[in-house]
Amino acid sequence: MATTLDTPRLILRSWIDSDVEAWADMNADPRVMEFFVESTPLQRSREQATRMRDDLERNGYGWWVIERRDAPGFAGVAVLDVVRWDGFEPRHEIGWRLPVHAWGQGFATEAARAVMQYAFDVLQWPEIIAITSRLNVRSMHVMERLGMVRDFGGDLEHPRIPVGHRLRPHVLYRKYRAS
Repeated sequence: MATTLDTPRLILRSWIDSDVEAWADMNADPRVMEFFVESTPLQRSREQATRMRDDLERNGYGWWVIERRDAPGFAGVAVLDVVRWDGFEPRHEIGWRLPVHAWGQGFATEAARAVMQYAFDVLQWPEIIAITSRLNVRSMHVMERLGMVRDFGGDLEHPRIPVGHRLRPHVLYRKYRAS
């Protein structure tokens, strides 16, 4: 069963049916998808939402829906997941994606901080990483606000992005659980 995480302004919760279309709308917005190779087609977004809902319920972590306490409904996602491509260690990654109307209000940092605390305190993961395109300065600022540190030696060419694509170079940030 999925764990619900609470912060002063947010609830991170399981998916409900009405989240699926909001997820798809967000994935179709070119501003949100600026640092992805392409936006996500409607049917693929729906399939992703089903898979993410199932994974969160099964594992107790994954892709939580962010909901604002003062404005119920879909306000993005906060992610704690296992990197699913070979040859990459460590495997525990944190992330976030919010619709444009939720940008610039500290929601990504607040949600990610709750997810990170859950990973360290409950799951006892020793380390969390975050990766993004080296062009995605906004996400790098969130990583730094979370106390993550850039690992310049771990920067990489993302294996799922075509060679030569402007988004292929990625940066790696890390944070370790306090002893």
